[in-house]
Amino acid sequence: MTLIKSISGIRGTIGGKVSENLTPIDIVKYAAAFGEWLKSKSQNQENQKIVIGRDARLSGQMLSQLVCATLQGLGFDVIDLGLATTPTVEIAVPLENALGGIILTASHNPIQWNALKLLNEKGEFISGKDGEELLQIAEKEDFNFAEVKKLGKYIPNDEYLKKHIDMILALPLIDVEAIRAKNFKIAVDAVNSVGGVAVPALLKALGVTQITEFNCEPTGNFAHNPEPLPENLIQFCKDVEKGHFDLGIVIDPDVDRLALICENGEPFGEEYTLVAVADYVLKTQKGNTVSNLSSTQALKVITEKHGQSYFASAVGEVNVVATMKLSKAVIGGEGNGGIIYPDLHYGRDALVGIALFLSHLARFGKSASLLRSTYPNFYISKNKIELSQGINVDDILEKMQRKYSKFNTNTIDGLKVTFDNAWVHLRKSNTEPIIRIYAEADSTSTADNLAEKVMADIREFSK
Repeated sequence: MTLIKSISGIRGTIGGKVSENLTPIDIVKYAAAFGEWLKSKSQNQENQKIVIGRDARLSGQMLSQLVCATLQGLGFDVIDLGLATTPTVEIAVPLENALGGIILTASHNPIQWNALKLLNEKGEFISGKDGEELLQIAEKEDFNFAEVKKLGKYIPNDEYLKKHIDMILALPLIDVEAIRAKNFKIAVDAVNSVGGVAVPALLKALGVTQITEFNCEPTGNFAHNPEPLPENLIQFCKDVEKGHFDLGIVIDPDVDRLALICENGEPFGEEYTLVAVADYVLKTQKGNTVSNLSSTQALKVITEKHGQSYFASAVGEVNVVATMKLSKAVIGGEGNGGIIYPDLHYGRDALVGIALFLSHLARFGKSASLLRSTYPNFYISKNKIELSQGINVDDILEKMQRKYSKFNTNTIDGLKVTFDNAWVHLRKSNTEPIIRIYAEADSTSTADNLAEKVMADIREFSK
């Protein structure tokens, strides 16, 4: 069982011992630390609101009750969205003029996990510096709870999914008429979480009338591994092909990652969700694009085809957002199916990703597989190498950088080496003596061989 305290929040497995697992004591401790941190940043003592929402995990209601009570105890008014997608909570924070927000979700992690994801007043994930301050507050446990007449209020609000969808429909690039005219037949797999409510509601608002729901009851009993990877979607792919659907839509439990299945039952490719959406956006909205260093180079190819510039960030949504702001990007995200569209908000949002993709597909034709065939094919090989305890991983990465110094290297997040038509990215683990190795090339064999070559070099340097 596990408890992971990081700069972006706290996550862990439910049950077990305090400080070793995500127990009620730990939940209260870190919710209180977040509240104290927000107080220290706030100059408006009259505005003491925090927005919370949760996915449908079995432990979600327990976490929600603990978090709400703790924040009320600190004097905050808690606006509880109940079952809500991560992007919906992100949108609600600035609209409510709240000091921050907490999303109770472990994203794509299995059923025994849950987490507190922490948002600032903009509805964006807190920075690394902010996270360090919060962890220090938690360690000291120096909390100052409110007197009885100054306890916060509990305010339930179930209107934000509709507001979220209305904001998506109001975007100029969302072509509801074209989507409605295509009369798409769409299958949805929401892994029995909050997407089972959100995605069908969005599709109906977009004019889709033929919707078949798979695993859309928000019971929290995940029907399969909740990470939307091809190996976890074998049955759904068969269902899409057999059912003669035009498209299959898969989201993770908190609806910030989007995977698509073509009409022939083949995955569109999580890496290519962002590529396709960016292609559509750049047709009419000129500007730069951003993804992280471990995402496919197909985005760079498409961006430059439109005469725009591509920028790479360190891995992690907060890093992608920071780079998007600096580069004034019009679209960005991560290769795990995360779409960030700044015209709506700076957060990964599968709902706006669905609306943009369907607008693109409706204007293109109706075949997702034909649309996918218009993009360059690259293949990513994902590996890791375990090193002996005591090995200086930074020293190995420095040696690797020197070995490959004649190529283009990037060290903002581990080491990335870019070749003519391929790249390899080495990232160290912060908790274990492990180096993760991602390699991409225009064939699986080339990507695998590149990864093997790099792993051989690492083994040589670690002797």
